[in-house]
Amino acid sequence: MALSTSSFALQHVAFEHHVTALGIGEASPRISWAFEGQPHKIQNWTQSSYGLEITRDHGSEPEIFFVNSSESSLVPWPSTPLSSGESARVRARSFGGNGFEEAQTPWSDVYQVEAGLLNEDAWEGAVFVSAEQEIYHQNRTRQPILFRKSFKLPRKVARARLYITARGLFSAEINGQRVGEEVLAPGWQSYQHRLQYSTFAVTDLLRAGENVIGVQIGEGWYAGRIGPKGKNLWGKKLELLALLVVEDKDGVRRVVRTDSSWESGYGAIQASEIYDGEVYDFRKTQKEWSSPGFKSSKDSKWVPTVETNSSLQVLAAPDGPPIRRVETVELQQVLTTPSGKTVLDFGQNFAGWLRLRVKGPKGTNITLVHVEVLENGEVATRPLRTAKQTDTVILSGGGVETWEPSFTYHGFRYVQVDGWPHKSTKLNSKSVTGIAIHSDMRETGSFESSSSPILNKLHDNIRWSMKSNFMGVPTDCPQRDERLGWTGDAHTFSTTANFLYDTSGFWRAWMKDVCSEQVNGVPPAVVPAPPTALQALLVPLTLWSDSVVSIPWDVWMSTGDAELLRSQYQCAKSWIDRGVPRIDSGLWKRDAFQYGDWLDPAAPPDDPGAATTSPVYVADAYLIYVTRLLGRVAAALEFTDDAEYYGAWASNLTVAFQEAWTHGNGTVAYETQTGLVLPLRFSLFSEPQHAEAAAKRLEDKIAANHFKIGTGFAGTHLIGHTLTEYGLSDTFYKMLFQTEMPSWLYQVGMGATTTWERWDSMLPSGSLNPGEMTSFNHYSAGSVASWIHGTVGGLEPIAPGWKRFRVRPIPGGPVRSAETTYQTPYGKISASWRMDRNHFVLDVDVPPNTVAEVILPGKDVGSNKVVGSGVYTFRSRIS
Repeated sequence: MALSTSSFALQHVAFEHHVTALGIGEASPRISWAFEGQPHKIQNWTQSSYGLEITRDHGSEPEIFFVNSSESSLVPWPSTPLSSGESARVRARSFGGNGFEEAQTPWSDVYQVEAGLLNEDAWEGAVFVSAEQEIYHQNRTRQPILFRKSFKLPRKVARARLYITARGLFSAEINGQRVGEEVLAPGWQSYQHRLQYSTFAVTDLLRAGENVIGVQIGEGWYAGRIGPKGKNLWGKKLELLALLVVEDKDGVRRVVRTDSSWESGYGAIQASEIYDGEVYDFRKTQKEWSSPGFKSSKDSKWVPTVETNSSLQVLAAPDGPPIRRVETVELQQVLTTPSGKTVLDFGQNFAGWLRLRVKGPKGTNITLVHVEVLENGEVATRPLRTAKQTDTVILSGGGVETWEPSFTYHGFRYVQVDGWPHKSTKLNSKSVTGIAIHSDMRETGSFESSSSPILNKLHDNIRWSMKSNFMGVPTDCPQRDERLGWTGDAHTFSTTANFLYDTSGFWRAWMKDVCSEQVNGVPPAVVPAPPTALQALLVPLTLWSDSVVSIPWDVWMSTGDAELLRSQYQCAKSWIDRGVPRIDSGLWKRDAFQYGDWLDPAAPPDDPGAATTSPVYVADAYLIYVTRLLGRVAAALEFTDDAEYYGAWASNLTVAFQEAWTHGNGTVAYETQTGLVLPLRFSLFSEPQHAEAAAKRLEDKIAANHFKIGTGFAGTHLIGHTLTEYGLSDTFYKMLFQTEMPSWLYQVGMGATTTWERWDSMLPSGSLNPGEMTSFNHYSAGSVASWIHGTVGGLEPIAPGWKRFRVRPIPGGPVRSAETTYQTPYGKISASWRMDRNHFVLDVDVPPNTVAEVILPGKDVGSNKVVGSGVYTFRSRIS
């Protein structure tokens, strides 16, 4: 029976992993679509074929392709490749049953895809330019530079694209209006290997007659202070590259390119640095500098630009979404500290900046110091280390002036304000707004329990820490003089990240840099690695270096994108084959430096690596895990010989581990929480009874510790899953709901709105941990959300891309209900359960073209089912 087309449709036709497919780097982008509609009318529906309609530029006839395939995610581009700058309009439809007439969807909406500049020639002679008057100082902040170009267009514009990037950070304007919504563009990459450019549709900003394009460039990550050593790490000059391509209604094409005809000057921003903040002087504003008819003042000198010899070979279209202003955070309170200072409390720790609307006398100097917490009622700047996180705004006296920074960002909840003109502007939520920024990824996962508000708060905190740190690269923290792309943090959190957001493009971009920076198989501990610190960062590290194997696997399980897995395969092989320093047995070299179980709660404040579990023990366990995982990667890619080779190697290493670290009775050398979790999770015991006994010892050890967490980086993201695997979910529920230090909910009870770097970043007294590493916005410990999603919520993939998934909620602790959703490549899964007297009730929505394995708790084991698409309600007796 054919379905009613009104009950079943396609949505979100996408190209590769792009949220917006404008200026992409793929000439033949793969196409995906998800399903929506009324699932109860489409039970057990599976696609048998699909249709694609592709219409090229310039009014060509549509091409229609029909393909017999059940695939609806990342299907091949069926037409000829796109050329540079070419666009196409695409729509899709799906068919089920035996023929095209049965169970068909209507055509989807039309979605546009447009290629970027696919080779150097496509830049049409545009070159990088820099300011003639710029003076290079090794350790001095440089003032952001203005670049402008005036040009004429004889008639109205029909289509215009601006392709632009910078060595530094850029902000562009055309005829006085901002171009696009990106901030901190082009972001942070391994600039010696890859420099992203952006593509903007600017048709509506242009007009017949005189036009002006203006671009301001700040030092950003490229030339600013990043990491431990100095400035100008990737280059000494701030440079601009731009190409404006304009077509009129008759198809006549004109280009404006960067060359020595552009002018450069300086404006109101006196300094703008990633760590230290911005200084903005409204008195020095070059009014209408990016508009036609601009005339510079006598004290503002504009000079020619100079062409540089910078190569275009590293240019790349973006893989992931840009950084944008994603949401506003409203001011909650204006406080007065014990010393009489004025402090703004936004009620939420986040990454971003302030937007001011303020009127005051000329020369008014407003200083804004951003911090995460208060200590003794005053702003706590010590955790920032050498980062100033201070913005300074100087007013011109010309009425209401609106400001927000351009080339810096801060991690903060509180802001100390000095110099505010209270007589002319009230300091309140109308004059000050918080702006949260991050990579603008599509939200995919949600969790909520109506029976546990405190668990909801923890989950919300985890999401905020992710948002604060997914800033083009996965940074460890957004506030102090670090903000680096630590690979170990990313390893522990990637499964959680992939559930909360569509991170596929984000990881794709960053993992390219991880591979590019590998030397002799070893990736740097942070990526991008500041060149002055590269040698110090090229240290083989378990868990950190292992990210070249684990993250591509996690992304594959989330997306089903085998091409992403394949593109990273040689990097993963190189790490295992060449990067790991070994002893004769193949295990880790015993004197190799390791971070190990970093930030174990027992580690002293001044020595975060002093864990209760040997770092060599941790390294050997992880080595077996990633070697075995590499074998699974090889099998997924159908590299049969490699799969057998790494599988056998992992087996041999397991025997070596048992000889080195286990005793005849099945105990291990380190009977700690992490020391027991690793061999249990990684299947390192020689006998099943040894594993069962170890799980019991782990349970007893946790209970003896009053259900407080005892793991650091190596064990925290695994402990919940390990306990559940051995039927001990109740034990982990008790850990999760522990409120004494160290625990997740201790942080919540102390007022945290993000997850902390240390379990005790703030002590029960309200004073701060005296250690140097005391951030209040680190996402690593938030990896517990993967257990919340998979065990409390009950959702986890079985097959790559969630083509087949498991629904297995395990109730426990005070949680009496939960609702979890996840937007798969095929459509949205929803699992909602509740305890109803002595019954467990589960409602499940299964998207079309997928299969769910439903496993219920309680006594009615026979009710477990494998189901296709549809809406279902399951009940089981629990007592």
